Amino acid sequence: MAAKGPGVGELYVRLAISVAGLALLIGALLVRGVPSGPAFFEVIIVAGGFFGLSALWSLRGILRARSAARGPRDEA
Repeated sequence: MAAKGPGVGELYVRLAISVAGLALLIGALLVRGVPSGPAFFEVIIVAGGFFGLSALWSLRGILRARSAARGPRDEA
């Protein structure tokens, strides 16, 4: 039975795009400053949350794939 979900290559691409998005977001915040009002919600919460959670999800998938490739460990 084939594994479900994205492959490891796609997870690496997603991780790279997420980290790049976070870097651009932080760069914009450093240059323009922290927004106020509704823009704070849009920029920090939505964009930061999307890129941050996407990076964590991709990293989790990569680590799971690596541990599955190693196989079960025999611990006495």
